[in-house]
Amino acid sequence: MKLAKTASPAAVALLRQATAIAPKRMKASDGLLPSAAHVKQNPSSDHNTGLAVDLTHDPKRGIDCAVIFEKLKEDERVSYLIFQGKIWSRKYAKQGNRKYSGSNRHDKHLHVSILPASANDTSPWFWWLNQPKVVNQIVANLQPKPKKKVVASTTRTVCTCCPIHKPKRKAI
Repeated sequence: MKLAKTASPAAVALLRQATAIAPKRMKASDGLLPSAAHVKQNPSSDHNTGLAVDLTHDPKRGIDCAVIFEKLKEDERVSYLIFQGKIWSRKYAKQGNRKYSGSNRHDKHLHVSILPASANDTSPWFWWLNQPKVVNQIVANLQPKPKKKVVASTTRTVCTCCPIHKPKRKAI
């Protein structure tokens, strides 16, 4: 699989639109492209193609991923969603939410995978919410994209896509 050098416009738009709607939201678990450790651990991840985005769960500041998980099921651009140990996919939509058995339950962020045909669709992701003020949209568009996280050399392969996965370091 060839790794994407940039995230899809649709993935970038999702994060920027979330920031425009909730400018003070936490971004600790936001993510677009994977780290080298993530690629090694999960070579078939949609992050590797630029078609996935992780959105930090921050209901106190306006980004409630439990609500977003349910509402994005209606969005034709979505391939699948993972949040709080549940996965929903367009392919198996009739089965509803299923138990997610991956190593990360995605409790601190929502994973959104985007269908390849929708990679360039930047239309509103949060259509059910009040649309942001123009100034917030401009500020959100100026925000840098999340950087790939680099992990220090360890004896085991670990995902470093968010604070949950970073190896805990002992105080010296």
